[in-house]
Amino acid sequence: MPQILEVGLLAARDLGQRDYARLLAPKLKALADETRLALVLCLSERPHTVRELQDKTGLGQTLVSHHLGLLKEQGLVTATAQGRSNTYALCCDQLAEPVRLLATLAALTPVGKAACCVPEVLDATDPLP
Repeated sequence: MPQILEVGLLAARDLGQRDYARLLAPKLKALADETRLALVLCLSERPHTVRELQDKTGLGQTLVSHHLGLLKEQGLVTATAQGRSNTYALCCDQLAEPVRLLATLAALTPVGKAACCVPEVLDATDPLP
């Protein structure tokens, strides 16, 4: 088990729910930003350089680097130096699948609808029950 995940599980056992939520909230806030979530979705596929992330997202280098720095600060991504650039990856493999699942749910695809426990959202043209 990766050390980051193991430490997180130990923290959950040792802290009360409120204290654990206080530690978790900044990480979830980091993921709540559209740009950062787009970067994390790209990284859930495989590690990328800043240039590759620019190409995939259409964002500028400064913006990509800024958001990667915030994700790194929260321990959600790591950077590995490779020559004159860095390769960014998710902190651990266990983060990739929940991020992809959330993206599927958010997209409200048929797969997302089937996986979601929330009743189907009414279309504006549907009659009220």
